[in-house]
Amino acid sequence: MASAVLSAQPKVYSSTGLSGLRKKFVEDSKQESPLGLPLQATLEKYNPAYTTDSRSGVLPGPDIQWNPSLDMYLLRVRRLAKLGESLPKAVPAGFPDSICSPRAWTGSDFKDEESYVVVFSPEELKEIEDALRHFKNLPGYTSPDQVTRETFPLPKLGERLDDLSEGLHTGQGFYVLRGLDPTCYSGLDNVLIYVGITSYIGSIRGCQDSDGNKLIHIKDRGSDLPSATLRQSPYANHAQPFHTDGCDLLTMYVLDTAAQGGTSKVASSAKVYNEIAAAQPDVIHTLSDSSWIFDKHEKTALWRIRPILLDFGPTHGPSFCYSRRPITGSPTSPRSPGVPPMTERQAEALDMVHFTAKEHALSIQLQRGDIQLVNNLAVFHARDAFVDDLTPGGHQRHILRLWLRDERRAWPTPKPLQRSWYQTYSKESERAARATWSILPAVTQKRVLSRKDSCA
Repeated sequence: MASAVLSAQPKVYSSTGLSGLRKKFVEDSKQESPLGLPLQATLEKYNPAYTTDSRSGVLPGPDIQWNPSLDMYLLRVRRLAKLGESLPKAVPAGFPDSICSPRAWTGSDFKDEESYVVVFSPEELKEIEDALRHFKNLPGYTSPDQVTRETFPLPKLGERLDDLSEGLHTGQGFYVLRGLDPTCYSGLDNVLIYVGITSYIGSIRGCQDSDGNKLIHIKDRGSDLPSATLRQSPYANHAQPFHTDGCDLLTMYVLDTAAQGGTSKVASSAKVYNEIAAAQPDVIHTLSDSSWIFDKHEKTALWRIRPILLDFGPTHGPSFCYSRRPITGSPTSPRSPGVPPMTERQAEALDMVHFTAKEHALSIQLQRGDIQLVNNLAVFHARDAFVDDLTPGGHQRHILRLWLRDERRAWPTPKPLQRSWYQTYSKESERAARATWSILPAVTQKRVLSRKDSCA
């Protein structure tokens, strides 16, 4: 059988017959070397770029990587163009041609950090210290679940934080709080401070996985779980592609940074939408179609079907909610036997979103003590690979993560997300019945390797 293998060397592709973003990405690749990742052979029999899997029962599907390859994306664009299909020339009915909102930005709009980094004043830091002391002096108050605006009072800073919550929901969609020194506090005190500050951003704290964990420790576990070589992303040091989590508001408290790398990247989902809608409106049809397969990674073939571009109501408009791993599979979570693959058009659309987000992203070098605030429904996030210093006293990246919701300002939850949101935020859900707080990163090897729980 004839096969076409992409080598690790950069390719030069012709843009003849292409238009819009498809033409732009191909032409840009002539000036910039693609990622050049080695790829599996693609079988021309399954035009344009299908691959097989040696594992029994895994259905053939598009040759697409969890961490996207520009080489593979450009090859797919060229091969799909040769099919000569008639594609829609306008976005689907009910979808806007463009999202006009403060959340539609590109990274170059931010000339310096002042527009998104909020530095605590000495008076605000004292308020935080006083609030921690107040909470710990309350009889019987020891759990993060007991932290509220009333039990963790921030009379002046609280107003500023409430304004930031408004900006997350109706403004640019992200901020960084700066000025804390986590080395000054115990593990429990750091959690209480983090939960106390963010209670003014979103008072409802979600369960982030099937075990009911309300607090996730994002930390490479390779040194203390050496046999867990295929660790899921929160517990590994590899790069992560652009994605969203399964929540309204994503917050992350940096207890320590990596010795090298780990840069945070954010990108406006509205900007991504606008670019694609203007140049390739047919792709908006693909992204908003309800046929996307989300692998549940169970022992038997089970999957969910929903769009990855959803309507969040007339005030906010369309936006994205997805993680690539249940769609593409990954080295740690290969596609499950029996689960249908995505289509070639879906593979092209998924990578178009990633590379458009990458083009318009803002890179943020987080510092120890930073709290990153993100409207998960308005902003994609990603990270670079990183390296920890395992010598005594060396920097080892350690981030605490919360999923929050501000019921006063929350975006409407589209129907395809309502079941997941119920499990995350409802006090009556199965997850809530198992709710727990891990003050220290005592995650088990089973959880580190689990395929069932995904960001989205």
